[in-house]
Amino acid sequence: MRILRATDTFSAELKEFMCAAVQRRRDDDGFRGSRGGGKSRNAMDLDSDSGNRLVCVTGGVSYLGRAIVKRLLVHGYSVRIVVDCPEDKEKVSEMEADAETASFSNRITSVVSRLTEIESLIKAFDGCAGVFHTSAFVDPAGISGYSKSMAELEAKVSENVIEACTRTASVRKCVFTSSLLACTWQNNTYNNLDYSVINEESWSDEQLCIDKKLWYALGKLKAEKAAWRIADSKGLKLATICPALITGPDFFNRNSTSTLAYLKGAKEMYSNGLLATMDVNKLAKAHVCLWEGLGNKTAFGRYICFDTILSRDGAEKLAKDIGVQIEKICGNSNDSDANAETDASLQISDKKLLDLMSRTLRSCYHES
Repeated sequence: MRILRATDTFSAELKEFMCAAVQRRRDDDGFRGSRGGGKSRNAMDLDSDSGNRLVCVTGGVSYLGRAIVKRLLVHGYSVRIVVDCPEDKEKVSEMEADAETASFSNRITSVVSRLTEIESLIKAFDGCAGVFHTSAFVDPAGISGYSKSMAELEAKVSENVIEACTRTASVRKCVFTSSLLACTWQNNTYNNLDYSVINEESWSDEQLCIDKKLWYALGKLKAEKAAWRIADSKGLKLATICPALITGPDFFNRNSTSTLAYLKGAKEMYSNGLLATMDVNKLAKAHVCLWEGLGNKTAFGRYICFDTILSRDGAEKLAKDIGVQIEKICGNSNDSDANAETDASLQISDKKLLDLMSRTLRSCYHES
């Protein structure tokens, strides 16, 4: 299953363009409405398209973050990018000068904030309608670039971000980037079941991740669970998206550490038909779709997001792109043949996301 089927690509792109145009026309016609100062969290109506158009993106200079920022700008939003060091502000300046975002540069701002400090995050989020939390962490000292300590840090930062969202008067919604790895590593997944489906109700097993030293999967799992625990207890509108391995233009050079960390355990994922990829630009579109779905109450909960489940040919291309031997990803061809029957018994379902995106595109198309 895919976010956009090949036969629907042109139609979907046209509808998306029209959808963004409808929103810009609303803004130009004064449909946004005005916002006075000093309103309480409960008094503010930010759940509809007539609300605040300023959003905050953590990790906005990352590979995925940049794609989300660009997509938000196309849809008429203003974006405040959270960076954790002054040096990253230079990357924001590069984005403002980029040919794809130069015309929107007046709607891009940045703020330096420590993701480990709640008060710093509250100041960064103040005035924004909501937050896209995409930040992830790397450890150059770790063998895969992502150590066990990074998993703990990611969970702690997740707690801080969601807590800050609940304590910022303007913030009503959050879209949280998790990972498909937070869903797939289950003890019962690999026991030769007749039929098994990984969907939004699936959660990886924490002890299994620890036993296999799958620190990236563990970090994403603990971070997402922490986000849900706080959001549910404090009434924050939250949607989480669980993407497969993020690929796209020059993905390995621009996102190498996360790529290698994701692929730890790749042979087992591949043999069970669970090694999948997701194009970064389509993933960015899905993030914006979730955000707008939270506003019109059509989006809720978790969403699986993937583009392609890798075949042998796909695995060979991936191995070539990242400069590793094919055996590191899917073993030898004999192993692949031996597991062919097992592959067919396991599925990943992104039906919930596909249904949401289909409804969103239809709605915008009719409003145009």
